Amino acid sequence: MNDFVSTADTATSGEAIEREITALCQRAKRAGRGTARLGDRTRAAALEQAAGRLRRESARIQSENARDLEAGRAAGLSGALIDRLTLTPERIEAMAEGLTVVAGLPDPLAEPIARWEVPSGLDIEQVRIPIGVVGVIYESRPNVTADVAALCLKSGNAVVLKGGKEALHSNSVIADLVSDELEKAGVPEHALQLVRSTDRRATEALLGQEAYVDVIVPRGGPGLVRAVAEHSSIPVIKHYEGLCHTYVDAQADLAVAEEIAFNAKVQRPGVCNAMETLLVHGEVAAAFLPSVAARLRAAGVELRGCEQACRLLPEAIAATEDDWRTEYLDVILAIKVVGTLDEAIDFINEHGSGHSDAIVTTNEESAERFLREVDSATVYTNASTRFTDGFEFGFGAEVGISTNRLHARGPMGLRELTTYKYLVRGNGHVR
Repeated sequence: MNDFVSTADTATSGEAIEREITALCQRAKRAGRGTARLGDRTRAAALEQAAGRLRRESARIQSENARDLEAGRAAGLSGALIDRLTLTPERIEAMAEGLTVVAGLPDPLAEPIARWEVPSGLDIEQVRIPIGVVGVIYESRPNVTADVAALCLKSGNAVVLKGGKEALHSNSVIADLVSDELEKAGVPEHALQLVRSTDRRATEALLGQEAYVDVIVPRGGPGLVRAVAEHSSIPVIKHYEGLCHTYVDAQADLAVAEEIAFNAKVQRPGVCNAMETLLVHGEVAAAFLPSVAARLRAAGVELRGCEQACRLLPEAIAATEDDWRTEYLDVILAIKVVGTLDEAIDFINEHGSGHSDAIVTTNEESAERFLREVDSATVYTNASTRFTDGFEFGFGAEVGISTNRLHARGPMGLRELTTYKYLVRGNGHVR
């Protein structure tokens, strides 16, 4: 089924939606030109003001978020999705702090790339410029509204946001508060716009705006990402599943491994950098698995294991082939016992999504091999995969976590929201 086909049957309403989205994107294009001309001081001050407004309006944001939570529970959203949707005072403060952090980052447009002189005497300089208009289609997490707005503004872009209907009230109040402060600070009107229609044809219309939108970043489940990639006439930076692995090596410190594995699965299981599969070397499986499994079960995690894992963990459910390729986004963990480091690396490269994978080991040679040979956007030694996000990487936030191989890979911060052009200075040169 086409994810973007509406059940509405009135051609007129479809045409009206398309006109509305086209006009919105045209306004964003015009605003983007003005945003690119702003100095970094103005952009940073605007974000500081927006952060303050979010803090002052925390109660209002929670009130609107409560409307979304009530509707989500009535619609039967899973506990993990409800968690992604929930805005606590602490999460609102973190959202505001994210704006402040981004405001204080170096101006990506001022970062030099290269400059050289060619034999003809021409002086050539490569400089960063904004991409232009960034479209972001996302689900469930209303903090994305503020995070993406901050990154796009700081890098001189305009942004068009299309959140999921489950977060409409939360997204709307955040977008209104932030855009109000941006405009007060001198940012062009319409630099931040939110598509408020919940009709799927609004998404379809947005994906056809190649004349005004320069890139689309989908943030959500694989169904959303594939549908966007299939229907978009605009270049798409894709983020497929977060099929993240942690491999406990034969020479791992098992106490450290237990802490890392527990954190990677339990700390926040409904996010893309949570561990979905635990790989354990056969030499340490008997010593390691019963202890970590007891902690995981106490935290409510359902275990699904290979034949060897199930012999060590009678409470585990026998894993199927599908379990090695499933992003649960829930308190479910697949466990596989492997015989060698090579087997672990091959398994990850075959079954993973190229997102985030980790090895726990005291063997430096094994660690370095894992870093080099695992083909993922982010590869760790002796650390939880939960660190894969823009804030933890020092980016302030991220527009998305790309599993693409072109343009951007991993957490997309300010630099990934720029492209470049060449400035060529001559003195009457002709060819």
